[in-house]
Amino acid sequence: MLSNWPASLALVLKSEGNFVNHKNDPGGMTNLGVTRNVWKEWVKHEVDEAEMRSLTPELVTPLYKQRYWDACKCDDLPRGVDYAVFDAAVNMGPQRAAKLLQAALEVKADGSIGRATIAAATAADPVELLEAFSLGKEAFYQSLPTFGTFGKGWLNRVAHVQDAAEQMMT
Repeated sequence: MLSNWPASLALVLKSEGNFVNHKNDPGGMTNLGVTRNVWKEWVKHEVDEAEMRSLTPELVTPLYKQRYWDACKCDDLPRGVDYAVFDAAVNMGPQRAAKLLQAALEVKADGSIGRATIAAATAADPVELLEAFSLGKEAFYQSLPTFGTFGKGWLNRVAHVQDAAEQMMT
C-alpha cells in the first residue's frame, strides 16, 4: 500500500502539541507526545527538563516511525485506519492500539499485529472498522482513572482522528 506515514505523522504531532508537565498526567513531562521515560529509553541516557523542552519534530520522527508506526505495521493497514492506529499507539501504546484494532476486527486480541490482523483489516469495510476502533478507544479512555481530568480532550481527539481518517479514505 502507499504509505500514509508523512501525513499521519504531521497530524499526530499537531494533536500532541508542545511541552507539558501536568501534575495529574501519569506520563509526566512530555513534549511532542514523547514522555520523558520514552525519550530516556530511546536516547539511552538521563534526560532533564531542558532536553525535553528542546525536542523537535526532526528529533522525534525516527522514534515515532520505529516504535509506533512500524511496530503497528501501519504501512500494511488500509489508508485512514493506518493513521487511527498510529495515533492510538502514540497515545496509549502500540500493544493497546493493536488489541483495540483486533477487537474491532473480532480477531484474537493478542496485541501484536500480524498476518491475520492485516488480512482481516484489508478485508473489512474501512469506515465500519474505523467506527468500531473509535468506539473501542472511547471505552478505553472512559475506563481510566484520569478520565475526569483528560476525558474531554481524549474524546475530542477520537472524533478529530476519525474525521481525518475518513477523509484519507476518499
